Amino acid sequence: MSNIEKTPELALVSTPSVRHYYVDEAGDSALFNARGKVIVGTEGCSSYFMIGLLSVFEPVSLESDLKALNQSILADTSINWRGKYKKPLHGFHANDDLPEIRNAVFALLIKHKFRFFAVVKDKLEQVKYVRQKNQSNPTWRYDGDKLYDSLVSRLFHTRLYKNYEHNVCFASRGHSDRTAALRNALEGVQARAKALLNPGSTGIMSNLNSSTPSKTVNLQAVDYCLWALQRFYARKEDVYLKIIWPFVSMVQEMDSKCGKKYGAVFTKKKHPFGVLNLTEDIGSK
Repeated sequence: MSNIEKTPELALVSTPSVRHYYVDEAGDSALFNARGKVIVGTEGCSSYFMIGLLSVFEPVSLESDLKALNQSILADTSINWRGKYKKPLHGFHANDDLPEIRNAVFALLIKHKFRFFAVVKDKLEQVKYVRQKNQSNPTWRYDGDKLYDSLVSRLFHTRLYKNYEHNVCFASRGHSDRTAALRNALEGVQARAKALLNPGSTGIMSNLNSSTPSKTVNLQAVDYCLWALQRFYARKEDVYLKIIWPFVSMVQEMDSKCGKKYGAVFTKKKHPFGVLNLTEDIGSK
């Protein structure tokens, strides 16, 4: 049975048989305001909702380097803190950090070995789905948590069936403890994947935690990767996505008009010349 508990840290033992996953989200799952009006893409409400997973090969080393960089920046009296930017007193957060700090964090990240996976949901497509459901069942109600769970399941659907010990850390969502719901979702994903792809698998989910980036420092790394991906989708700005693209294993665009059930899947193999082809694909939707 999996050991599921809400604790601030995962065991950070780095061995070939252990996989360490850190999960966070970018954007939000909101579609409507209190009066039922669509607010997707308006101020304060994102056009896309995405969930990212960082598979870190040496979590102890990454955590140590992020902490050291943070302490170095806090001790640097030459930095001009300006405008909306805040001192990273509790760690790094890409949306709040100065551009020069972002550059330093990205430079640190690419010195480490990791793989980044993400699923991206076009929220206007989700609005269409909600309206279709309400036509056939007027009492049905949209639930942002269920959308989150479905995207998490898609993100992990080929991650948990191999013969590894899996440590998973989710960034906490608000004040509610959804650890049990995430456990149920991932145990279902793992069982289905094992049955289909590796019936004899001895893989286990040894830890599933929810934590905050200030307590589990490696969550700051997945925040940065998601920020780069979000900038690309929201602003068609690929500068930061190009930096991490060599470490991207999969970006699944759930609503791509490619004729496939689960949308388009972008990988390094499909896009060997950086993200230029990715830009064309998204622009052709």
